Amino acid sequence: MKSIIVGEKCIGTDNAPFIVAEMSANHNKSLERALSIVEAAAEAGADAIKLQTYTSDRMTLNLNKKEFYINNANSLWNGKSLYELYQDAYTPREWHKVIFEKCNDLGLICFSSPLDYTDVDFLEEIGMPLYKVGGFDNIDLPLIRYLSETGKPIIISTGMATLGELYDIVNTALESGCKDLVLLKCTSTYPALPKNANLLTIPHMKEMFDVHVGLSDHTLSNGVAIASVALGATVIEKHFTLSRMDPSPDSMFSVEPEELETLVKETKKAWQSLGMIHYGPTDEEKEYLKYRRSLYVTMDMKPGDIFTKENLKAIRPGYGLPIKYYNIFLGKKVNEEVAKGTPLNWDMIG
Repeated sequence: MKSIIVGEKCIGTDNAPFIVAEMSANHNKSLERALSIVEAAAEAGADAIKLQTYTSDRMTLNLNKKEFYINNANSLWNGKSLYELYQDAYTPREWHKVIFEKCNDLGLICFSSPLDYTDVDFLEEIGMPLYKVGGFDNIDLPLIRYLSETGKPIIISTGMATLGELYDIVNTALESGCKDLVLLKCTSTYPALPKNANLLTIPHMKEMFDVHVGLSDHTLSNGVAIASVALGATVIEKHFTLSRMDPSPDSMFSVEPEELETLVKETKKAWQSLGMIHYGPTDEEKEYLKYRRSLYVTMDMKPGDIFTKENLKAIRPGYGLPIKYYNIFLGKKVNEEVAKGTPLNWDMIG
């Protein structure tokens, strides 16, 4: 499977995971805060910043009706109206270009999740190199079709999608011109529990759809994300904040700068550790073969003496014959004078 090139970054198994810092609502309605998040993400070693492009008026309706309120005791946003939530969380359009340029200056890829066609058109005008479709929007096949027609790479979160829905999602993207597609395993709860991550889905999706697969992770630590690398994740997305103490709707399940830096370093180590199928000593291990145990004469011996358990032992270092020949020598006569500490060899009984 070929790598996906985005700017100067590569997404694929030949590269360390592409780490995405999701800003979402963590700017707290402050452009200055948003730019600080970009700086912190770059310093932590992330590859990209992701925004969300929408307005609350286009996301939902400002109605005082039960179905337009979040009624879930386990939700961070319990009791809020959908309109209120998205009004608090959205990133103003006039900020996008400023954030985009800041990312470019710092070597970060900046991309976004558009809500509809007008967002896509707007993002195309500022040169968006990559698009994301969130888990709640992956059923919007017309949007996926419109994004695919741009020819840009697309990352799609699979949160809540059934296998049948995923077939529709992937087929729509590929048939509409998308050449570079990434599916992210995602659990659409905030925060998510590790037991619900179901990471074994990652290699299954890769086999089913023959596309790059990654993880959109809403758990409260880095363990799940690091584990995903061993299963083939090439993209990892985490919500990112300067501080979980911030009053943002998303801060509680976001990683802080030190945690993001750890994520970058540890996922790279996990990727490096995958290596290849290999048996036998590595080049670095060959130097240590001499410290294996091997067969040594442990008492002075004269011609005609018998090899016994007392005078022939398996000890370190490893210059004698391999231990598997031990029983062949027991009971045999030595044919030469041998000093204590001599590595065993075949000539002694030849």
